[in-house]
Amino acid sequence: MSELTTVARPYAKAAFDFAVEKSDIENWQSMLVFAGEVANNEAMSELLAGSVAASKLAEIFISICGEQLNENGQNFIKVLAENERLAALPAIAESFNALKTEYEKVLDVDVTSASELGVEQQTKVSAALEKRFARKIQLNCNVDPSLVAGLIIRAGDTVIDGSVNSKLNRLKDALQA
Repeated sequence: MSELTTVARPYAKAAFDFAVEKSDIENWQSMLVFAGEVANNEAMSELLAGSVAASKLAEIFISICGEQLNENGQNFIKVLAENERLAALPAIAESFNALKTEYEKVLDVDVTSASELGVEQQTKVSAALEKRFARKIQLNCNVDPSLVAGLIIRAGDTVIDGSVNSKLNRLKDALQA
């Protein structure tokens, strides 16, 4: 998997740079996600692993994608086929999405709470995180009753654990020391 990610990065970067240049990021994202799903299809995976000529493989792939690909998307598929990289399409789409998120300065944040957060609470958490990270925040809220109360916030490599369960565990460790 890491090999596919390494292979996918330059293709995703090239596609992203082209999409930014043409102000067509959303369209490129949808094309790559769709093409990635086609590449993930079991029958298509077998075809990609076979010994079909690159031009024929590109032709088959483009015909399956149909109107989902514009002319530039079709050219991208042809380049991938020539370089035997069509199997990397799901990883290319994933890398493209990461570049888009970075470009838009949006940070995906996972918030786990003991009970469901209301709209007002989500707004307050989002505003505080926007201030801290200087980015737009996309909240992904989850509920875990084992936390007792409080929140666990995961934003990239940053983890903020303000759950009562965690505080009780730290207190227990301190008392046992």
